[in-house]
Amino acid sequence: MLKNYLLTAWNVFQRRKLFTAINLACIVLTLVVLLVVTALLQEAFYPSGVEHRSNRFLQVHMMEATNEKGTAISRSPLGYRVIDKYLKPMPGVEMVATVSGIEPTAVIMNGASTELNMRHADAEYWRVMDFKVLAGRVPNEDDVAQGRMVAVLARSMALKLFGDPAPLNRKLETGGQTFTVIGVVQDAMHLNAYADIWVPVTAYPNTDFRHRMTGNFFALLLARSPDDLPAIRAEVHRIAGKMDFAGDPEFTKGEMWADSKIDMFARTLTGSKDINPDTGVVIPGGKIIGGANLVLGGVMILMLLFMLLPALNLVNLNVGRIMERSTEIGVRKAFGASNNQLAAQLVLENVLLCLAGGAIALVLAAGVLWWMEAAGPIPYLKVGLNLAVFGWGLLITVVFGVLSGVVPAMKMSRLDPVHALKGAA
Repeated sequence: MLKNYLLTAWNVFQRRKLFTAINLACIVLTLVVLLVVTALLQEAFYPSGVEHRSNRFLQVHMMEATNEKGTAISRSPLGYRVIDKYLKPMPGVEMVATVSGIEPTAVIMNGASTELNMRHADAEYWRVMDFKVLAGRVPNEDDVAQGRMVAVLARSMALKLFGDPAPLNRKLETGGQTFTVIGVVQDAMHLNAYADIWVPVTAYPNTDFRHRMTGNFFALLLARSPDDLPAIRAEVHRIAGKMDFAGDPEFTKGEMWADSKIDMFARTLTGSKDINPDTGVVIPGGKIIGGANLVLGGVMILMLLFMLLPALNLVNLNVGRIMERSTEIGVRKAFGASNNQLAAQLVLENVLLCLAGGAIALVLAAGVLWWMEAAGPIPYLKVGLNLAVFGWGLLITVVFGVLSGVVPAMKMSRLDPVHALKGAA
């Protein structure tokens, strides 16, 4: 039976090449967009490579300071003092890393100025992150403790500045300071890993940063196991409530949030508060309840809405295509074909067409991602279509085929044989 269905579908595709081409074009365009977006979202929230440990580290990017009456509120990235005094000694973590946000700077080389993005980081940062070291080494505890003026470059920036993928022991000057290149790492485009140059956290021109409660830093808290993450979130909330704002009479208490990547994105969408999306109630401390589900659910809804319009267009195309086959359907019904058999045939044809479109879309999506990596609209982007993305693409393709095929299939399978033989619906 299945063999007959497949042979019939092939003959239909061959006879109606225009409908086949239009349907394929609609399917391919939609799926290419969906697959590219899915691959980018996966790399953003569940990355491999440099941040492959993200399933067991949390990020503290923001702190909030208020007074007792709540009349003064300040939100900012963390200062070095908060991480060094309060987060570094916290129990229950494997390590706590300190890294600055992106700091734009310029390097003068051969009389030309090159804009680049710098980060200041401690030695723990290089152990939480898993950069591929292409040449030399990364800063260690001694480099940080001694405040050595050393630097690590991303490979693309090493080539741009020196024309050499391994310019070890070469000098570069930025911000009035001179650094010696000790290492080169592979380019990486991740929330916590993207930069052109890294220097020790102690390489600032003065030591004022050590005493500030607010600044341009964030902390990465590496757990020994993903099961430890809830306890770490609770501990960060407890520590925030005990922070001492002595010397700043305007503020008396603080709050911090330890988030996964996807929870941090959800928190940004909800205004940096802990909100239960089911009840709308603000929850003090901890994580956003259902934050990951909130984001993923929203993405799924947007994808389904994106699929809806082309699915409706395909329904109309399929109705027109099947209307031309009313005589064929009438003959098959006259010879005893049931409604379910006819509907199964018509849905199978559409699913096969969508699977063919999905295969083409996978190839084109891989090409689009390759172009995005090569052309560089997103710096240092490295992303590919792995098995998970392929699985989602296959699922989306099948759903697409059923959505756009079941309505016309059920409509045409119920045609009266006499009317169908006359070519009427």
